[in-house]
Amino acid sequence: MSTQIAAQLYTLRNFTKTPADIAQTLKKVKSIGYDAVQLSGLGPIDTKELHSILDGEGLTVCATHTSYERMRDEMEAVIEEHTILGCKNLAIGGLPTAYRKDADSYKQFAKEASALAETLAERGFTWSYHNHSFELEKFDGRTALSILYEESDPRYFLAEIDTYWIQHGGGDPAQWIIDLKGRIKLLHLKDMAMKGREQLMAEVGEGNLNWPRILAAAKEAEVEWYIVEQDICQRDPFESLAISLRNMQAMGLR
Repeated sequence: MSTQIAAQLYTLRNFTKTPADIAQTLKKVKSIGYDAVQLSGLGPIDTKELHSILDGEGLTVCATHTSYERMRDEMEAVIEEHTILGCKNLAIGGLPTAYRKDADSYKQFAKEASALAETLAERGFTWSYHNHSFELEKFDGRTALSILYEESDPRYFLAEIDTYWIQHGGGDPAQWIIDLKGRIKLLHLKDMAMKGREQLMAEVGEGNLNWPRILAAAKEAEVEWYIVEQDICQRDPFESLAISLRNMQAMGLR
């Protein structure tokens, strides 16, 4: 599969509260130059209506962020929604709070999520874990993120590495990507800039992350989707998405 760029709609969550908002926002995303999106942060909308809007704009759903609890407790409904959307890649946006206690709780999640992910795989879907920086806390010399990947089933428990959050936690985004080769279809790209002593989320290419090394690692790891996300923008979020796209294309991504 060739490299593809997508916009993470969480970036635009303030503009996706109603079905009318969603339709207008998706039209703007397409006009910026994106052909794919990751669904997250949307207000209530019927899945068939959402699919119709996406299809009308010529937008592919590369992945979603769906809560772990919904995947676990409402799997059939989640599968039906993703089937309607034509989306095969599910990811959770964050680790449920109950599993963030200690090394044992991370091990427990790795085991439970592996079983859930295997069930999804049997139905034709992938499951990925999206990190923040708290998983870079160490327990007996191992980061929580290492525990999650080392104690889980590598066939089913896949990664959605977030470059900003790895850097924020003191990690090396490129090294994490390389180390997860074969387990990483989805990659979240956001940059880190500085304002005085404050770390800011920035458009890809507008901060200090080592993009040549990150993108080389992603190519080696055979990442399929390069997904632009910016939780907090310093300017209009649509403009931020446009800047990231232009910079990524200048770096050779298409």
